[in-house]
Amino acid sequence: MALTGATWRTSTRSGNTDCVEVADNLPGLVAVRDSKDRQGPVLAFTPSTWRCFVDRLKNA
Repeated sequence: MALTGATWRTSTRSGNTDCVEVADNLPGLVAVRDSKDRQGPVLAFTPSTWRCFVDRLKNA
């Protein structure tokens, strides 16, 4: 998976704790990784799947 050009960000709600990072600036892909292991595995989602996941979290 080519992640060249990915802009990784961490939620402002995570404070100073370790968290996940999300790159949502890639066409047709939202990438998620562990901020403690930036060279480790990356999960990839379609934008619509990621949006559904985030919406469910907000409504939980």
